[in-house]
Amino acid sequence: MFILFDHSTPAPLRRHLRGHDVTEAFDLGWARLSNGALLSAAEDAGFELMITADKNMRYQQNLASRKIALVVIGNAQWPILRRYVDRVVAAVETSSCGSFIEVDIPFQ
Repeated sequence: MFILFDHSTPAPLRRHLRGHDVTEAFDLGWARLSNGALLSAAEDAGFELMITADKNMRYQQNLASRKIALVVIGNAQWPILRRYVDRVVAAVETSSCGSFIEVDIPFQ
């Protein structure tokens, strides 16, 4: 799967997404794009899924008309998130075109 990491997604997560092609928005010069522009650019570039920590994306964007799947991680602090990587991997593996999955990650 062709995956885009939003600027809020911790880079070490990519090591756990074996078998997927992961690119960071920053590497493409997209770090400053607004949510709607970022989703459009990602779809136009052929990304199948975007991972973000922006919980408001669901409410700010009309995801029903999107082709790209969206996985929102509940906590982007790597020391905490790394204990729950299996939840993120499961969300990625079960995502489908246009889906939205929010992964609950405790804050402690």
